[in-house]
Formats: sequence, C-alpha cells, structure tokens
Amino acid sequence: MTSNAPDACPGQRLGLPRDGAGSVARVGRRIGALVIDYGAAYLISGFFAFDALAILAIFGAIQIVFLPTLQASPGHRIFGLRLEMVGGGWVGLWRPIIRTVLLIVVIPAVIWDADQRGLHDKAVGTILVRR
Repeated sequence: MTSNAPDACPGQRLGLPRDGAGSVARVGRRIGALVIDYGAAYLISGFFAFDALAILAIFGAIQIVFLPTLQASPGHRIFGLRLEMVGGGWVGLWRPIIRTVLLIVVIPAVIWDADQRGLHDKAVGTILVRR
C-alpha cells in the first residue's frame, strides 16, 4: 500500500504502526510537549530577567541535554513520546544539537511530510514516536 492510499496513516511507509506504542506522535501531543518545555524555559529564565535570548538558550539546553540521555525532553516524557532514529535506535549526540537549532528557527518544524515529520526531524533522520 502506498502512502497516497486513502487509508494510509502517518509512518506507514516507514514501517510504523497506525496507533499505540511506536506510532508517529500526533500534533496535539507534540504541541503539549512543546508548551511544557518552553514553559519550563520561560520559568527558569526568570533568573535572567525573562530575557528572550535566555529563554531560547534554556529551551535549547533542555532539548540538547535530555534528547540524547532520555530519548525525550521533559515535555515529551509527560506526553508519552520519545525521539528515535527512523530505523530505531539511539539518536546520538550531534543529532539533538542540529534538530534543536532547526526547531528554534521554527520554519523547519512547521513544514511536514506525509509521515508528519518536520524538516528538523528529516534533516537528522529522526522521528518522534509514542512510547
């Protein structure tokens, strides 16, 4: 079955299940995780007078520290998500850095393919899935 079929689901052509553990993370969970991570960065930035650059730096640090160690940011964990390589496995150390820079730029994160992978994930070969 091709991804253009009416009953195709995100991740199907990557061999991922339609729903449940291992399926592609849907938009609601992704946005919820982003709100948690950005909110945490905002609160922590209070120590730096809520400076906009401090917020972005803290958000980036949260992503870069937690993605390679726990396969998920705190927001991802709360919403039952994990980041992995498209074929499965650990994302390594450099992928979270590149992914986070692209996420902060925003545009790559809001352009998706049929598998609901943003350009920031496609660029580094990762996918956000449900735990």
